[in-house]
Amino acid sequence: MKSRFLIACAALAMVATVPVRADDQTASTGEEITVIGHPQIGEFGVDLTARDTTAKPGDDFERYASGTWMDKTEIPSDRPSTGSFTNLREDVQDQVQKLITGAPAGTKYGALYSAFMNEKQIERVGLKPLMKDLGVLRAISDKSEFSRYMGSTYAKFGITLFNFGPYADPVDPNMNVLWMSQGGLGLPEKDYYFNPQFAKQRQAYYSYVERMMRALGNPDPKGAASRILAFETEVASLSWDSAQSRDIDKINNPYSTAELKAYAPGLDWDAFFAGANVPEQKRIIVNENTAFRSIARLFDSTPLETLKLWQEFHVADQAAPYLNKAMVDSRFAYTSTISGVTVNRPRWKRAVDLVNGSLGELVGQAYVAKHFPETAKVKMEKLVANLKVAMGARIRSNSWMSPATKEAALEKLSRMDVMVGYPDKWRDYSGVMADANDLYGSVVSATKFNAEYQMSFLGKPVDHKLWGMNPQTVNAYNGGLLNQIVFPAGILQAPFFDPSADLAVNYGAIGVVIGHEISHGFDDQGRKIDASGAVRDWWTPEDAERFNAEAKKFGEQYAAFEVVPGSHINPELTMGENIADFAGLNVAYDAYHLALGGKEAPIIDGLTGDQRFFLAYAQVWRSKAREDSLRNQVTTDPHSPARYRTIAPLRDLDAWYAAWNIQPGDAMYIPPEKRVKIW
Repeated sequence: MKSRFLIACAALAMVATVPVRADDQTASTGEEITVIGHPQIGEFGVDLTARDTTAKPGDDFERYASGTWMDKTEIPSDRPSTGSFTNLREDVQDQVQKLITGAPAGTKYGALYSAFMNEKQIERVGLKPLMKDLGVLRAISDKSEFSRYMGSTYAKFGITLFNFGPYADPVDPNMNVLWMSQGGLGLPEKDYYFNPQFAKQRQAYYSYVERMMRALGNPDPKGAASRILAFETEVASLSWDSAQSRDIDKINNPYSTAELKAYAPGLDWDAFFAGANVPEQKRIIVNENTAFRSIARLFDSTPLETLKLWQEFHVADQAAPYLNKAMVDSRFAYTSTISGVTVNRPRWKRAVDLVNGSLGELVGQAYVAKHFPETAKVKMEKLVANLKVAMGARIRSNSWMSPATKEAALEKLSRMDVMVGYPDKWRDYSGVMADANDLYGSVVSATKFNAEYQMSFLGKPVDHKLWGMNPQTVNAYNGGLLNQIVFPAGILQAPFFDPSADLAVNYGAIGVVIGHEISHGFDDQGRKIDASGAVRDWWTPEDAERFNAEAKKFGEQYAAFEVVPGSHINPELTMGENIADFAGLNVAYDAYHLALGGKEAPIIDGLTGDQRFFLAYAQVWRSKAREDSLRNQVTTDPHSPARYRTIAPLRDLDAWYAAWNIQPGDAMYIPPEKRVKIW
């Protein structure tokens, strides 16, 4: 499935909430320390064989926690990285595949999976369905028609210079309005078009475009590829970078349809919105507004034939995974230079990805019935309750927040909804056509169905029970303007969560993830969203000054990390996630001790409870990644690479120093007076 415009969480599903309120809930103290059942990992939930005990914890805690694992682990040839997150995703993918292939005959997700696996039929059909679609594009005779076509790509294969989708209004967060963001690029981010370190990727992309145009019968594939790349390079030069685009103050630019037309002339906006089936709007939140104006001018000055070539390539590129082997292999030859992998993933894994993207909740319903027991949900509720209480205590004792800001923060925390595991109502996918003998047609049907479903929320009240992830997703998120945090069933498995694991392990693993997501409501961007979800800076100027001083120190620590030669962490891009990692550790540590209820944690295998907490944290982030993948992450991802998510926040955490007796002279040591005190 092609990616969709998302501002924070897309409209995907209705949800089960755990209505934990910091102001009216008490902590679940004195939890049973002795667990029932045997943990999935080791004797208490941590893999002690992964450690390198010859390494000093204070010199390299990642090495101490996972060094033996790192030495003996090879990155599979079809993956850009390996580690706890990616391995759990692989495990879940295997679980989902078994559900799909073992499902009763006639299920839609079974038919879609079979269609993807039916290689003989796919080869027999060849490029016929694609060429039929391209015939419509090639017949376009003017830019108004082309603008209409661009708008229609929201619901089909293709590309647009301006992405869009419904999301909560920053002024009235109970109503959905249209949000728009810059688009138009085939490479991952604008830096890929200019930075010398991505010369290999640019050349691979050019070669891929040329191969694609040749496969589509273009008489001058080299010339076509040059025109397409030149156009995208101009679009990239006019686009904002990733760090700018994460600042809600900069991207919160409201326009009516009429005002957008006047502000950014050069494109037939009426035709564009007609193609998208979007009526005239009183409020559109235009993210990178100055880029919109410049890109619209570029559109006006670019020959129609160049635009059609650009669109033709992207239609074919997005369709390629569902076409014959030659098209799949051609695309992989390019994408492998972004990820660094040498072998395409097995076909069945790509089939599972398609099913999850197309019919996610349909298979999710079967997934949670088999893999997420009610007992796990109950235990998660206890964890969440303690995390929210611990976060409230951190807010009250915070040194940089004024009393008024603390009051506003506590109100926001009290109204933060927590969604665990799976929705209590499921989506109806009856409108999707899934034919085991027609992969292309099935994907087109699912794409259109899901796009129309998302767009159906435009202009309607926000449904706070909607999910932005499938239950089988190994991830979690903070819903931004929706003031919610969501933890799908997929991530609620070992090593992140195990009902039979030691208390310290669950708090050091999933507890930190929960604290991380909660804290996003109070970071450099969360501070600009109030308890109701409205965009409003509820800090005082003095609060901001004190926070920014600590954040600057924190950012300088990260900027010093050279991930791969020539690529340092960008603290402007990663600031929110870095602070959330630090906050998550602090809050989860407090919540762990709250859960002990004043009891002393037992010593297990010579390790104190605090030591087990930090080992669990380090092991959920253990990872090995390819250099090209790391370069891509540093350039495009607001999350720091896994190694630095492990070691960087620990260096500012006093409890870690005490747990491991970290001393001056240890490589990770930071003097107390220089440690950051954000949370």
